[in-house]
Amino acid sequence: MSVSPASAGKVTADAPRKPTLRHLLEDTDRFLVAVELVTSRGVISDLAGQRALSHARALAESPRIDVLSITDNPAGNAMLAADTLGAELRAQGQEVIIHLACKDGNRNSLESRGWKLASEGFDNILALTGDYPKPGYGGMARPSFDIDSVGLLSMYSDMNRGLRDVKGRRMKATNFFLGAVVTNHKRYEREVIPQYLKLRRKIENGARFIINQAGYDARKDDELVRWLALSGLQVPVIANVFLLSLGAARAFNAGRVPGVVVTDELVALAEHYAGSADRGRSFFLELAAKQVAIARGVGFRGAYLGGKLDLADCEEILARAEAFGRDGWKQVAGDVGFGYPDEFYYFERDDTTGLSTSEVSGALLASRTKAARRHARLRTPINYRTSRLAHWAVFDPEAPLFGAARRFYSAVESAPAPARKVLRAAEHFSKVPLYNCKDCGDCSLPEIAYLCPESQCAKNQRNGPCGGSHDGLCEVAERECIWARAYERLKPYGEEISMLDGPVVFNDYALRGTSAWANTFLGRDHTARPAAGQEDVK
Repeated sequence: MSVSPASAGKVTADAPRKPTLRHLLEDTDRFLVAVELVTSRGVISDLAGQRALSHARALAESPRIDVLSITDNPAGNAMLAADTLGAELRAQGQEVIIHLACKDGNRNSLESRGWKLASEGFDNILALTGDYPKPGYGGMARPSFDIDSVGLLSMYSDMNRGLRDVKGRRMKATNFFLGAVVTNHKRYEREVIPQYLKLRRKIENGARFIINQAGYDARKDDELVRWLALSGLQVPVIANVFLLSLGAARAFNAGRVPGVVVTDELVALAEHYAGSADRGRSFFLELAAKQVAIARGVGFRGAYLGGKLDLADCEEILARAEAFGRDGWKQVAGDVGFGYPDEFYYFERDDTTGLSTSEVSGALLASRTKAARRHARLRTPINYRTSRLAHWAVFDPEAPLFGAARRFYSAVESAPAPARKVLRAAEHFSKVPLYNCKDCGDCSLPEIAYLCPESQCAKNQRNGPCGGSHDGLCEVAERECIWARAYERLKPYGEEISMLDGPVVFNDYALRGTSAWANTFLGRDHTARPAAGQEDVK
């Protein structure tokens, strides 16, 4: 059966509408089930598209599946847009989540896309930064990453309040139910805690539900729920349960899928069971069922099933999970504990379950004492310490020399062009060797411990780390993630927990190639501009 454009997205008269995701999460205590759909390459009417559509329709007919979640160019590959498949599913009365990543479009295109989705009746949006693009038509595409998931959440939250048009009139508000992702399965403290801090920032900017990245350590998932409770963040979290196969386990272990961790121990188990008569199917289904049961037990609001699974797989996973009973998850919690020997955990271990207690790790607390911080400062780079001193003396708005610098740059504005060029050159040639400055003109160095996101972050992340790092390394280049480095620079000064405080950063491209110092002192950069969308909120 092919798609009829005239009827796409319209709910047919005989198609009962499933409860909305918003209703299920906000008005009920039901443990919901979501299933991820990966779209095809090519038009939906070709063979691959029809197979994807047939598969999606079969899942939509199941009363046990509450919502279908449709990916946006996963792994950086060009795929059919999520809303094309979503329109057909909505016509069946199926609730859908549309993934929306920032890698392929700038803020204007994402705003336009938001109006399109809202006009077509799509409310559930999962805001993502997105994977780095893969080679495609004519070679490698230039990634956008003009804004990130935090910026997208902020913009769509403002659209929910009603943006103002060019004449200052309030436009009709959208009704987005916004979600976000957290990648909590990280190995090191310098990765885990920045992920938590960025999660807090996402919630503060409009995320009303969270889906975590797939992982195979139940203690890490338990800790996510405990950290949210400790932080007073009451937002429903849906547990990502990816049905493994031997091929997927090997790909995850090799780091070919950003953000997903599979240890050598788990790969060895996958290889062992893949040699059985059923090629490991029962083992992989049982592992997924245990994850679902544990997620329900520790306080997740639902399970998000992913991987190459059909309706029969989904139903078997759910049936096996239910077979554990109300408290059976406690007996199998230790079976899903595939972490590294040096894995960082935020809380102390519960020896009974193998999960965590609500007591913050003693080692973490010890590393935050004044003596420990003072000792750690000796290991911070000298250029970072001098940069801090310069910021304290000159560039901070409360700095003793800030006023004098402002007056100087105000005078420079009316100076002859040659004088301005000499000053601009002096700034450029001092910042390039120190920070590998790329002349963005809207500088975020002070916010990322004097690490330049333009030159040292493949995705130019200014509001916290993406989820793609592996063992502290960037998913794109074999170098340390700048946000992991920033965390370790800030911790000796007791500033790591507040590293993501403050308004969302929207880099102003109009300032590119201009003096960042002048823009700071004269109030033209993002530190002086009102928070986006807030200047007209009454």
